[in-house]
Amino acid sequence: MNAVEQPNRLERISQERYIQAPIEAVYDYVTQPDRWHEWHPTSLSADTGTHGSLPAGHRFTEMIDLLGVRVPLSYRVQIAVPPREFKTVFTSPTVDGCIHYVLQAQGSGTLFKRVLSYETELQLTTLHERMTELSNQALEQLKQHLENA
Repeated sequence: MNAVEQPNRLERISQERYIQAPIEAVYDYVTQPDRWHEWHPTSLSADTGTHGSLPAGHRFTEMIDLLGVRVPLSYRVQIAVPPREFKTVFTSPTVDGCIHYVLQAQGSGTLFKRVLSYETELQLTTLHERMTELSNQALEQLKQHLENA
């Protein structure tokens, strides 16, 4: 490795929200990638080839807007344990990683945790900060959407 190259660093964004909705309803909604565009600002569309919550092993694609650039992602669902856990891994020409949801019933609502882990060769100094802001916005929109449903 020469002096200019830097190894890819795994970045991690972990956030959680209390959502005043039953755990089954939250799980069912967040595990439908073709609905992610309804609450996540970077999601443009997803093609799952099916309807409803996705099982482990299922593959699908998503088109995202990564700081103004359309990026196609290919996914595989690694973990699907209704209504508590869902994890999918993704790859693309510019970014690879995983999205992990952990849900916990709390009273009449749900504690929803979303962890995005990713690595990229893009050398953008503001990328992680912007991804954190977008993730925060996504969880706020998810909370509002589910609580007002």
